[in-house]
Amino acid sequence: MIGPGLLHAIDVIDVIIVNYRTGPLVVSCLQTLAAEAGEGMRIRAFVIDNASGDGSADMIEAAIMQHDWHWARVHRSAVNGGFGAGNNIGIDLALAQAQPAGLIWLLNPDTRVMPGAARELARFMAGTPGAGIVGTALLEADGNLWPFAFRFPSVLGEIERGLRWSFTSRLLSRHAIARRMDGRPAVVDWVSGASLAIRPALLREGLRFDEGYFLYYEETDLCRAARSNGWQCWYLPQALVLHIAGQSTGVTATQARPRRLPDYWFQSRSRYFRKNHGRAYALLADLAWMISHTIFLGKQALRGSPGIDPPRLLSDFARHSALVPGRRRT
Repeated sequence: MIGPGLLHAIDVIDVIIVNYRTGPLVVSCLQTLAAEAGEGMRIRAFVIDNASGDGSADMIEAAIMQHDWHWARVHRSAVNGGFGAGNNIGIDLALAQAQPAGLIWLLNPDTRVMPGAARELARFMAGTPGAGIVGTALLEADGNLWPFAFRFPSVLGEIERGLRWSFTSRLLSRHAIARRMDGRPAVVDWVSGASLAIRPALLREGLRFDEGYFLYYEETDLCRAARSNGWQCWYLPQALVLHIAGQSTGVTATQARPRRLPDYWFQSRSRYFRKNHGRAYALLADLAWMISHTIFLGKQALRGSPGIDPPRLLSDFARHSALVPGRRRT
């Protein structure tokens, strides 16, 4: 897996940004990347337009020309295949370059790179040969730290997530999906795809996003595949990226009332469990969350607490559950 020559300075970073109708956000992200180059560090950016059809690709190309960002280019995909498919296009473009990069960094369009983040990533990757994937720390829109990495989803994790009860959360803390991090680099199960760096050697082994996921769970699946190939996934708090969440989908955006989750969220979750654990485990995971969440809703009703979930969450979950016979699975 880890061959000679990995422990050397990384002087070229290829950045991939998938755009879907987020032109102004992509331009702002590129502006912060422009400041990361210099002092022996070279940045190349590949903006993959996922068939936006709203003129945002033209806007980004105009900004690249206006600012003379010769290191950035736009590639227009004929179809919107989702987050993973768009990134796969960018990965293939990056790997085809005559001068190979030492690092491929995936960024959401609604991110802003904080000064020095690229150098911190390059330094860490150069000094940690077992690291195949590295996620940066994320800042929220107000500048506060969002200090989380993640554990792989499991039945016990679904119980903790569904109940939202302090006692069971303490009891199941080692299985909770969200893992609060401190200020030290650490090996984790998976990291947010909003800012995720990949060692090219791992990609040359054939690792790609599973394009069966349109959106959500694809980075979880990618990190699991990397681990299966013998690579580590790390959280690196010294590299900071501002993330204005949910700007493309609105699902994770901060707002007074959450939006109803789209069908592809449930489909992606189902795909993850069935692909990595089998149908029986997926059924058990569905039951675990539905029963736990029903208990949570009953507790909320007894307390007279206002609803905090997306609309129709339980009914939508049941409709997409592996418990429903005859439903076609992706």
